[in-house]
Amino acid sequence: MRAATLGRMPLATMPVIERLTLAAVSTVPEWHPEHRSFEPFPVFAWVIRHPAGEILVDTGIGLGNEFIDELYRPEITPITDALGSLQLTPADIAAVVLSHLHFDHCGQQDVFEAPVYVQALEIDAATVPGYTVPEWAAIAEDRIRPVDGGLAIADGVRLLPTPGHTPGHQSFVIDLAESGVMFTGPTAEEVLTAEQQDRLVEQRADLVDRA
Repeated sequence: MRAATLGRMPLATMPVIERLTLAAVSTVPEWHPEHRSFEPFPVFAWVIRHPAGEILVDTGIGLGNEFIDELYRPEITPITDALGSLQLTPADIAAVVLSHLHFDHCGQQDVFEAPVYVQALEIDAATVPGYTVPEWAAIAEDRIRPVDGGLAIADGVRLLPTPGHTPGHQSFVIDLAESGVMFTGPTAEEVLTAEQQDRLVEQRADLVDRA
């Protein structure tokens, strides 16, 4: 972000928030907690049109992972194409916020050079085998900005811990001069149990053996 990095002042007006559709998930594996009730769902990201620079929330599913493609059969839109629909490029993004580090939220974060804000608890959680796709959740040291609780990242934009879906899930709040408006991105999947995570690891190993 430019001069507004400390983010101590509310905004006078609500910034435009634009939604990007980055993928459609076609199926889930049988051991997934929502398998019986599953319906195909979209994967979204959001762009906050902030006066100090565009803020991107979430980056969808990554490309070319055989394991994820086999289990979920996602139809993926490259984030560069999605941003292009708004006449934006990755260079226009001043900051990236990841709500959490499940594979369908962090998958294309490496496209950007901007700093990435993620809760420290989530960084720790993502080290558990089966939690995510490790290479997609691996954020370059010079870009990662661990967050411990709440943090203002720009004038009128605060990150707020909202644990539940994951230990380090976060949302953002837009602070206006007259009132505050919270925006919480929807989650696409439930937290996996330890047994389901073990099964995920086993299926990953099976897929590698077949490669």
